Amino acid sequence: MTRTPPFRLAQGGRLIDRAFQIPFRFDGRHLRGVTGDTLASALLANGQMLMGRSFKYHRPRGPIASGAEEPNALLSLGQGGRFEPNQRATTTPLVAGMVTRSQNCWPSLDADLMAVNNWLSPLFPAGFYYKTFIHPRPFWKHLFEPVIRRSAGLGAAPTEADPDRYEQAYAFADLVVVGGGIAGLTAAREAAASGQRVIVLEQAPHWGGRTPTDHPGGQAAIDALLADLSARENVTLRRNTMATGLYDHGYLIAREAIADHDPNLGLPRQRLWRIRAGHVVTATGALERPLSFACNDVPGVMLASAARDFITDYGVAPGQSILVVTNNDDAYRTALAARAAGLDVPAIIDARPLADGALPQAAREAGIRVLTGTGIAKVKGGKHVEAAAICDQSGEGRVLETIACDVIAMSGGWSPVVHLWSHCGGKLVWDDQAAMFRPDADRPPLGADGKGNVTVTGAANGDLACAGDLEQPEGATMPVWVMPARAPYKLRTKMWLDFQNDVKVSDVELAAREGYASVEHTKRYTTLGMATDQGKVSNINGLAILSAALDQPIPQTGTTTFRPPYTPLTLATIAAEAKGEAFQPLRKTPIHGWHETRGASFEPVGQWRRPYCYPQGAEDRHAAVNREILAVRGGVGTLDASTLGKILVKGPDAGRFLDMLYTNMMSTLPVGKCRYGLMCNENGFLMDDGVVARLSEDSWLCHTTTGGADRIHGHMEDWLQCEWWDWKVYTANLTEQFAQIAVAGPKARALLERLPGNIDLAALPFMQWAEGELAGIPARIFRISFSGELSYEIAVPAGRGLELWQMLHREGRDFAVTPYGTEAMHVMRAEKGFIMIGDETDGTIIPQDLGLDWAISKKKPDYIGKRAQKRLHMTDGNRWKLVGIESLSDKVIPDGAHAVAEGTNANGQRKVQGRITSSYHSPTLGKPIAMALVRHGPARMGQVLDFPMPSGEVMQGRICDPVFYDKEGSRLNG
Repeated sequence: MTRTPPFRLAQGGRLIDRAFQIPFRFDGRHLRGVTGDTLASALLANGQMLMGRSFKYHRPRGPIASGAEEPNALLSLGQGGRFEPNQRATTTPLVAGMVTRSQNCWPSLDADLMAVNNWLSPLFPAGFYYKTFIHPRPFWKHLFEPVIRRSAGLGAAPTEADPDRYEQAYAFADLVVVGGGIAGLTAAREAAASGQRVIVLEQAPHWGGRTPTDHPGGQAAIDALLADLSARENVTLRRNTMATGLYDHGYLIAREAIADHDPNLGLPRQRLWRIRAGHVVTATGALERPLSFACNDVPGVMLASAARDFITDYGVAPGQSILVVTNNDDAYRTALAARAAGLDVPAIIDARPLADGALPQAAREAGIRVLTGTGIAKVKGGKHVEAAAICDQSGEGRVLETIACDVIAMSGGWSPVVHLWSHCGGKLVWDDQAAMFRPDADRPPLGADGKGNVTVTGAANGDLACAGDLEQPEGATMPVWVMPARAPYKLRTKMWLDFQNDVKVSDVELAAREGYASVEHTKRYTTLGMATDQGKVSNINGLAILSAALDQPIPQTGTTTFRPPYTPLTLATIAAEAKGEAFQPLRKTPIHGWHETRGASFEPVGQWRRPYCYPQGAEDRHAAVNREILAVRGGVGTLDASTLGKILVKGPDAGRFLDMLYTNMMSTLPVGKCRYGLMCNENGFLMDDGVVARLSEDSWLCHTTTGGADRIHGHMEDWLQCEWWDWKVYTANLTEQFAQIAVAGPKARALLERLPGNIDLAALPFMQWAEGELAGIPARIFRISFSGELSYEIAVPAGRGLELWQMLHREGRDFAVTPYGTEAMHVMRAEKGFIMIGDETDGTIIPQDLGLDWAISKKKPDYIGKRAQKRLHMTDGNRWKLVGIESLSDKVIPDGAHAVAEGTNANGQRKVQGRITSSYHSPTLGKPIAMALVRHGPARMGQVLDFPMPSGEVMQGRICDPVFYDKEGSRLNG
């Protein structure tokens, strides 16, 4: 049958306003829709049934659904920075000036040359790629991979920056109801009446779900519920808000479309909601299933509910002659709606042997022919439906008659939307009578109290007659997984399950024959359910086909894993304002401005920018670093150490907790003293170090590396929340609450004593701290040193850090007080043989490799990583150990240079016996120095190692003690 206009009905369309015409473009054509249209309804109103091409075979595709489950009608939308691929035409509101184009076709939608794949489809069955692209091996890199990469994906990725604005918001509620249909609104009213704070989320622009479309009087019932809820202060109603994922502890993610596709409103385009709910009610409805008959993918074959929506909600005739095929009563509503709209309904093909309910009787009374016990053997047509061949449902497909039509409205039953229920652990049960998986009330998702924190209601719970008095009694659904039941192989090769990925009944049966008995394996072998709709339309039919092929019941086959998001989220919505400079906010110390005015050369350290050095005049960085080091060694210097992590650990079990975190004992540390500590991960590898100070009987301050502060705080909380949840410990990251200044050098004490205060610095021993005032500023002074010189680190409130820094430089002018940067600090610590996390460690190093056995307690029974350090490869005597390296020339051996050994390995590469971890030129010693990890290093003092360079030069270095300067430590006291 030829498709003939008009396609916009003269009457009807409860969601549209015909008074306002909206221009838009599709594939260069100028078209018009009306206010309230979706892209799909507007295209159908213009006679455009063909909207896309399938992924593998490039077969013509029209819309099959009318909602978020749509797998076919995916369009590229917008231009420039607002270009987006894979937008569902069925859920995208029509906006004036919208520019759309089809995708996955070349050179055009109507004439797609890649459709040749359809003729070659026998060569491309399920899993062909696993068998085809193996041999000959050289073809993979030069032929197969380039072709596959070029063919992969649907649409094109955007190439320009998105100019729109997105935002995130947070909400809290006693109850969140997901779904604004009659079941969800009723549940919200009941909760609100009990005084609970309620949030109701509805994915569509309109409330009511299917009730206003399917039931006379449905809109009035919805309006009454909305009026009640709107009048309550404890209820928040949000339309256009899709709940995309439900996680542990009632954590719900939802995406609200605020100004989607309309940049002229001046509003954020989308808002990502992060909602904490005491309890969640999912009233997400059910999705209609297609039927599997030959050529059920021809444009014009759609779900009966979708055809009904286009007619009733949008006043659009998907076709002039609509053939209905079903295994349940609900599809009769589509036939009645089409007839009421003046469209031809040549017949209703009902697979059941008997259809005598109220709806079938109403169809007969309307003069519609009802053929029971029948099915569709095959659809005739290429780019649109032309006719259907009718057969006995119980037979093998012998054609009884051919019925001309241009749309086939199919219904294979309904499947509850169980995604949110399943996201956080809710289990499903197979309802054999209703032929559906529904939530198992005895195995709900559990909250922190061990009780169910999610409830399901309405159609989402399998109650398809949830509209109360509005419902009519309906007959039972007869499961129909293949039409006709005994269809031969030739017909099954044309029965589509996954319309986007071109997965057919025969593909799933092939997977079963080849041993893929697990539904998860079948999914990946055939790509069933891996399209953008994530199996919303295809999965249940596919599971049933697999079960039949394996000769086992459907519950035994089970379902694939439901994972968030329920519908795709744009990356821009997830990122929101975290882009550009805000993507990784630049962290600055309270003294950062001073560093800038003094011409500091900065380096990134985590999210911080720290002064690398302070070049003066014509100095380069190397000269500036040398000057700063000599100034500290010969006088006094200041370092902005504010970025170092400062984590407060407090509570009755704090000491016990720190004993497990650190390799040495922290619980025995006296109040007022400090101790250097090492922290390992579960695998025994060194992950951080720092000085721990005991502040009081139940409080410790843990210093970490700059880049490790947030990570180590997270590490602490991970163990406290997941393993030692009953320990009474509180942690707080105080890094940005304090400015910390290191004053180092022989004249450090003399400089600090020029500032008035009540702290006796002369009486403060090494590795102790004191608290009081310094120049009228509350201060905590730590007597610790990373330079090997007399050194104090002064922590003051962040807001007064700059004040103290300026005061030190003003009072120390005659001492030539010098600010020094991170590189000078690194060189001085290397001169002293102190390790640096990230230099001497790389995630595979244990404390014993670095000669830090002294920092590992022999008294306590356990710490994180202790057992791992007893594994054979951890105690292997061939592990590389820390040593010093003296360059035999005046050149600095580069970081990372490998010391080679005799012979080659299995790959023909030179064997190695060590590597340089840190390497500098020491102005203090006037020569290059380095630290390295070397096999049997401490036992090989004086031996010379070769370090080949990329240029071909071989540098040499002699193994020596890693402490190059002041081994006795006499300079710690000035």
